[in-house]
Amino acid sequence: MSETSKVKIGILGASGYTGADLVRLLINHENADIRCLTANSHAGKPMEDVYPHLGGYDLPDLVTWEQADWDDLDVVFCGLPHGTTQDIIAQLPEKVKVVDLSADFRLENVDTYAQWYGHEHRAPDLQATAAYGLTELNRDKVAKSRLVACPGCYPTATLLALLPLVQSGVIQVEDMIIDAKSGVTGAGRGLKQNTLFCEIGEGLTPYGVASHRHAPEIEQEIAKAAGADPLSVQVNFTPHLIPMSRGELITAHVKLSSGKTVDDLRTVLTQQYANEPFVRILGEGKMPQTQMVRGSNNAVINVFEDRIKGRAIVIAAIDNLVKGSSGQAVQNMNVMLGLDETTSLRQVAMFP
Repeated sequence: MSETSKVKIGILGASGYTGADLVRLLINHENADIRCLTANSHAGKPMEDVYPHLGGYDLPDLVTWEQADWDDLDVVFCGLPHGTTQDIIAQLPEKVKVVDLSADFRLENVDTYAQWYGHEHRAPDLQATAAYGLTELNRDKVAKSRLVACPGCYPTATLLALLPLVQSGVIQVEDMIIDAKSGVTGAGRGLKQNTLFCEIGEGLTPYGVASHRHAPEIEQEIAKAAGADPLSVQVNFTPHLIPMSRGELITAHVKLSSGKTVDDLRTVLTQQYANEPFVRILGEGKMPQTQMVRGSNNAVINVFEDRIKGRAIVIAAIDNLVKGSSGQAVQNMNVMLGLDETTSLRQVAMFP
């Protein structure tokens, strides 16, 4: 499409945090015409009644997904809970491009999906056509796809940091330990006791220990990068909730390949991301921090020598709602439509 064309957009699940951030980003997208916002529990309300900061932008009122006019749309973003997107996407007209922010199309093996999500995949034929939307490392497939599955927030930070290192052979895939921390928006907007202010404030809480659904997604992509059997790679992945609204930081402990050093890791990452607008490798010794990326589509990464011989520590920070979700989704849409990839995503991080 041309740089002056308008694309008609629908957002499924617009009342969630990722849906609201999609609206925030797309309001300033010169090619975006937001035509439809769905939120079944808030149907009939103006968007500003659900999110007051989005008032005054002439947005359509929220409707149920059954009321949406799919024939009037060019692109649909799906921000629905896992297990609900598959049936809906299967009903969309073929002309509609889909950017899915749920987990429904991330796992290529439908048996693995069933194991981790508790039910059979309801659209296996569509699954076979989905591109994994880690934009920087899968751009060509994203550009050619009608359906893009955006990675989860933890996999986004983890894979941006580790995949180039795996692909180049400078680290081993065995014995990877990933310590991950996210702001509470990662848990969604629904009312849950463990995310109440008095429950999460002034504390740090691990969750999904040895059972988080982002683990098989990380393992899938690392195995592909290593040219290994998809089921042969296992990572030790533990997420934590931090008492802040947004932001995410992962610390990965990895084994160096024989004869490789931390300088080799730095060289690989620097070369991989030299021309990427949203990924920055920090100077030697500088520590990635969530404050460096808050509210932006940026990722910051650095590598450090471990005091244990033969090991390295790779640290990455992103905003879980932007680069980890809605911003990456808009980035993928831009690639799918042949637009400037940075359109509406040039925000500088907010500090303090």
